[in-house]
Amino acid sequence: MFLFLLPAIFFGWSLGANDAANIFGTAVSNRIIKYRVATIISAIFIVIGAVLGGAKGIETISSVSSTNIIMASISVLSAALTMTIMTYLGVPVSSSQAIVGSIIATGLIEGGVNWGIILKLISAWVGTPIGGMLFGFLAYKIFAIPFNKIKSIYVKERIILISTIIIGAYGAYSLGANNVANITGVFANEIGVEMAALIGGLSIAFGVLTYSYKVMMTVGTQIIELDYFSATIAVLGESITVWIYALLGIPVSTSQAIVGAVIGAGYARGSKLINKKIVLKIIGAWVNTPVSSGIITFLLYLLLKGVFKVNI
Repeated sequence: MFLFLLPAIFFGWSLGANDAANIFGTAVSNRIIKYRVATIISAIFIVIGAVLGGAKGIETISSVSSTNIIMASISVLSAALTMTIMTYLGVPVSSSQAIVGSIIATGLIEGGVNWGIILKLISAWVGTPIGGMLFGFLAYKIFAIPFNKIKSIYVKERIILISTIIIGAYGAYSLGANNVANITGVFANEIGVEMAALIGGLSIAFGVLTYSYKVMMTVGTQIIELDYFSATIAVLGESITVWIYALLGIPVSTSQAIVGAVIGAGYARGSKLINKKIVLKIIGAWVNTPVSSGIITFLLYLLLKGVFKVNI
């Protein structure tokens, strides 16, 4: 069983390395807190979120397609390879789309996909960046009023620091609760929901702690100009969006949520897009991710069955 779970652990590591940027990328790049402090807070609350709030999403992913443990391993390995490639390129990418693309491929191979749930997931993907933009914009407008009335620069700095830590912890909790399903959801029928949540949460946390710096800087500095306050508000907008979907049991892209929230908060303060090419690159990755993951799944299946004669 452990060998079959290794691809999921690898996938969790890849997700953590990529999606840590969606929690503290803006804060780290704006030097509100140190990178190592951000990763430690993220790791702790990701595990807590996965264990306490990940069950609904895990149940959703486990019901997309009925598959055996070998095909489940192939699907998460394909998603992990897709995530790793995108992370290496420094492009925020959706783990939800990676795993769903793989699951669809395995379902097509075995002749069974729950298209009703797939449509539900796709509709949520569309709503995620819009939700992030909306909450980022509204949160900035609401909290900027009392914040701007504070005259002391020192008090403002302390408020931003404390808010960054609290909101970051909330964002990490939301990430763990929502995205753990992408890591071990396909194994829930074999190992149980609780164990799937724990293994997935620990895997994501490990990725955050070891390989998350490059993507953090992409999200934090290259999309839109943010000051300290709006950087913190952007994480709040993303966190609210992802948490709501976690409550609904729908794994969504934290990358899409943070990009939407960064743009929403940025426009609320009057900023303009700095690098449209970065945004287009990210959007392109959203489209390419499920397709790439599905193709890799088919190739791995053919390799194992045709070359290595594995009985799948």
